[in-house]
Amino acid sequence: MERILSFIKRPSTLVSIGLIAVMALLPVLNISIPGILPGPTWSPGSLQLLALAMLIGSMALSYHLLLGVAGLLSFGHALYLAMGSYGLGILLRETNLQLLPAMVIVFAIALLAAFLLGFVSLQVTGIAFAMVTLAFAQAGSVLIRRNSQFTNGEEGLPLNIANVPDFLVGVFNTRNLYWVALIVMVLCFLAAAWVERSRAGHVVAAIRENELRVRVLGIKPLQPKLIAVTAAGVMAAVVGMVYLVLQSGTSPENISADLTLTILVIIVLGGVGSRWGAMIGGMVYVLLEQRLTAFARSPEIKELPEFLAIPLSEPLFILGTIFILVVLFLPGGFAGLGRRIVSGRKAKLKELS
Repeated sequence: MERILSFIKRPSTLVSIGLIAVMALLPVLNISIPGILPGPTWSPGSLQLLALAMLIGSMALSYHLLLGVAGLLSFGHALYLAMGSYGLGILLRETNLQLLPAMVIVFAIALLAAFLLGFVSLQVTGIAFAMVTLAFAQAGSVLIRRNSQFTNGEEGLPLNIANVPDFLVGVFNTRNLYWVALIVMVLCFLAAAWVERSRAGHVVAAIRENELRVRVLGIKPLQPKLIAVTAAGVMAAVVGMVYLVLQSGTSPENISADLTLTILVIIVLGGVGSRWGAMIGGMVYVLLEQRLTAFARSPEIKELPEFLAIPLSEPLFILGTIFILVVLFLPGGFAGLGRRIVSGRKAKLKELS
């Protein structure tokens, strides 16, 4: 009990609780942020965008367990997002299961698949591991694109709302989906923290720094690595299930290597090795991508000289430029910037005292 109270009294915990409370209240507040949100915070468009940002932040948290904790570079992590979204979509369409039981079944399937695929992938290390994960994702992509009977092929799989609760269906219930996405993000953050601070998490971190030394101590690296890979896959599958309900469907793009590379970019932007960096980086990336698309199509850009209008009309060009600037001038990403600000304030307080 004392440990729980001491944990709650920590400044970082109090700040986290405060941020969660503010985010939970956004759907009932009338706050407008021009240039970032398409309307007031209570509007369905803004809530949809924020919910998507939180899901991508949750996806980044799952990848944080691979790259930030275990030091494993995966090019196929999107496979588990697709496994969650397509698995739930197919179950809801082909069976009479209600949403929650279907999600439990998909969760169990994702757990088993993440364990088996992780076990096979971890037989190799380094770039070979990345290539094996990419091969699994490409195989899954082929199955989704070619097996139109179950997955609807290139057209994507729409959500069958027959067995979905009414409070999660429709534009007027976007706020409920927003709260679900917030809950998922909080649970993913807590799960990532639990794995990272567990015995397996400490061992994985040691393996990341010096695997040979860990082997000399008599510890086999496979088991702790497998725990991290399995946990990351299951978290991504949960995100995929909520993504299906939020977006009312899923598509083959959600299993492409591009999505995994996007998550990798988010991790670098947020700060490799930081849970807060992964989460905030995912949310910032989604908001930037959405708003830069509108910015690129604005009349102001079209009126610029051609040598400026052409690159600025491409959102990916602007995102790439921002990525380069962050890598060059913000070592450690957003998390590194936050640490430097906090340490600078502490140094000033010490000088004043």
